[in-house]
Amino acid sequence: LRELSHSQDMIISSGGVSVGEADFTRSLMARLGQVHFCTVAMRPGRPLALGRVGKALYLGLPGNPVAVAMTFWYFVVPAIDRLLGLPTHPWPLRSAVAAQAIRKKPGRTEFQRGVLTQDATGNWSVAVTGEQGSGILRSMCEANCFIILPTDQGNVGAGTLVEVQVMEGVI
Repeated sequence: LRELSHSQDMIISSGGVSVGEADFTRSLMARLGQVHFCTVAMRPGRPLALGRVGKALYLGLPGNPVAVAMTFWYFVVPAIDRLLGLPTHPWPLRSAVAAQAIRKKPGRTEFQRGVLTQDATGNWSVAVTGEQGSGILRSMCEANCFIILPTDQGNVGAGTLVEVQVMEGVI
């Protein structure tokens, strides 16, 4: 990491940023640079590290594959755009009817992987891609959108209007 910090503008790592027994990034970074560890109120993607090692911006992402993808798209891509002096581009949003009940606990924003479809009359509906754990890559592979469930939102009933972020053109 020290060597990279001399030649790179940004260093990205995956895993080891939480508080478990095998999470060594916190102690390593305390010796190498300035890193602010935080948790973001999003699921998947809660643990995140941000700081500097030498002159390089450091982003430590979670270890589970879906959590890595989500934090990459929501934090790393905008950071790269800013470093390059480019504008950030918002994801395309759409409203859709939940085709089924969706489980969610209040307390953090959830990005559940979903399949967005349009019927013959032009109405949009969305269904989750099954189990939503951050280690279940299948949920991401089958999805064409993210169902955005706000922090204070609880369970969603079938037929409820929800907001979705469309992946087409972004991924």
